[in-house]
Amino acid sequence: MRAIIYSFFVLSSLLGGCAADYVHGVSRVGMVRKQVIEPGRNRPVPVEQTLDLYLNGTTAWNSAPPNNAPAGTPPVLSPQPLAVEERQAEILSTPHGFFQAALAHQATVKKTATGTEVDFSVDGKHRYTGFIDAQQHLETIQTLIDSPVLGDTLYETRFSAYRDFGDLSFPGHIVRRVGGYPVLDIVVDQVWLNPPVSLEIPREALSIPPLTVTSTILAPGVHYLTGGTHHSVAIEQRDHIVLVEAPLHEARSEALLTKLAEIIPGKPVRYVINTHAHFDHSGGLRTFIDAGATVITQNSNAAYYRKVWANPHTLQPDRLARSGRKPRIEAHYGQHVLDDGQRRIEIHALAGNSHNDAFDLVYLPAEKLLIEADAYTPTAADVPPPASVNPYTANLYDTLRTLKLEVERIAALHGPRVVTLADLKKVIRL
Repeated sequence: MRAIIYSFFVLSSLLGGCAADYVHGVSRVGMVRKQVIEPGRNRPVPVEQTLDLYLNGTTAWNSAPPNNAPAGTPPVLSPQPLAVEERQAEILSTPHGFFQAALAHQATVKKTATGTEVDFSVDGKHRYTGFIDAQQHLETIQTLIDSPVLGDTLYETRFSAYRDFGDLSFPGHIVRRVGGYPVLDIVVDQVWLNPPVSLEIPREALSIPPLTVTSTILAPGVHYLTGGTHHSVAIEQRDHIVLVEAPLHEARSEALLTKLAEIIPGKPVRYVINTHAHFDHSGGLRTFIDAGATVITQNSNAAYYRKVWANPHTLQPDRLARSGRKPRIEAHYGQHVLDDGQRRIEIHALAGNSHNDAFDLVYLPAEKLLIEADAYTPTAADVPPPASVNPYTANLYDTLRTLKLEVERIAALHGPRVVTLADLKKVIRL
C-alpha cells in the first residue's frame, strides 16, 4: 500500500482532504476552516481560512494566505520545523499507515478480551499501539507526541463506520483527541487508492530563519523584545527583572534569556507574568521556572499549570525536566501589583473577554504604557482597520475605561509596532 487520498468533511467547521504516501512519509492536508460561534461568547465575525499542511520526510511547511488578507491574495509558504513530529504521527495514525509501519518495525501482537493489540516502536521512543476489534477493524491507535506545555501527550485516533470505497475498506468516521481534548472529527466522503503523491520540498521550506530577539527601549528600564510572531516585555526593578510573557517554546525562552543577559546584565528574571494559558503564550514558561522565576497568573490557571507541569517530558526532555526544579506560582484574583519602590507594575484581569476566561493585561502607570496580548493586535500603519469591530478589542477599551487607566501607548504582544490609544479607538470606530 503506497498511497491513499481521502476527502472529508468535519462535523464542526472544516472541509478538506488528505493525501499520504506511506512509503516515503509524504503528506498533504488541505482545509478550509471557519470559527464556530459558541453560545454566550462574543467572538469576531467568522472568516474562512484556507490552509495546506505539508510533510516530506523530516521537512514540514504550510501554505496559506496571510491573515486578514483580501480575497484572492496568493498563499505564502512558511517552514514548520516544530510540526514534523505531529505530522509524522498523522501518517502512522491511519489504518494503512499503521499496518505498514507495524510490518516494517517488527510489531508484537497479542490477543485481548475484545480483539487484538498490535504494538511497535518506530525510533526507540515513539511507540504506537493499535487495537483491532473482533471484526478485524482497527478501532484505535495511540501514541505519544511532545508538547512544550503538556509534555508527553497522548495522541489518540479512533475509527468507526467502516465501509467499502470501491475496492478499499476504510473508516467512514475518524475522531482524534490530543491530550484528552478533541481536535478532529471527520466524516470520510471519498477515498482513492494508490494515486500518485509527489511533493517536492520547496526551497522556502528549508529556509528556516534563525531565532532572534530584538530589544527596543520603550522607557528607561522597559524593553520591548520582538523578532518573531510573539513578543515579550522586560521590565527592570531594583534588583531583578519582571518579564511579561514567555511564549511558544523553550528555544524562544532560551533566546530571551540570552538577550536579557546582554541588555540587563546582573539582574535575574524573578517573575514572569503570563497573560493567559493558550499554548502559544505559555509554551516557554517551564524554561524560566528552571531559571528560578516565579510565574504570575490568574488563580483559575494555577491548578491547571501545577497539573501539566508535573507531566513527564521523556520524548524531548526540557531544562525543567532535567533539573527537576519545583515550579513556583503566584496566583492572583483581579488586580495584582508588583512595586519595589522604584517602579510600579499593575496586573489587571480582562473580565468578560471571550478570547480567554482567565486573561490579564499589564499596565505601567508611570510610563502610561499598556502591555496586552490577543485582545488587540495592531496592523501596519498603512493597513486600513478591519470591516467589523473585534469584540475582544472593544472589551479591552471598555476595561481601560472601567479601570480608569491612563494609557498613552500600547505594546501589543503580537503585531508589527507599538501603537497609541488613538489607534485602538480608531479600530473600534471611536
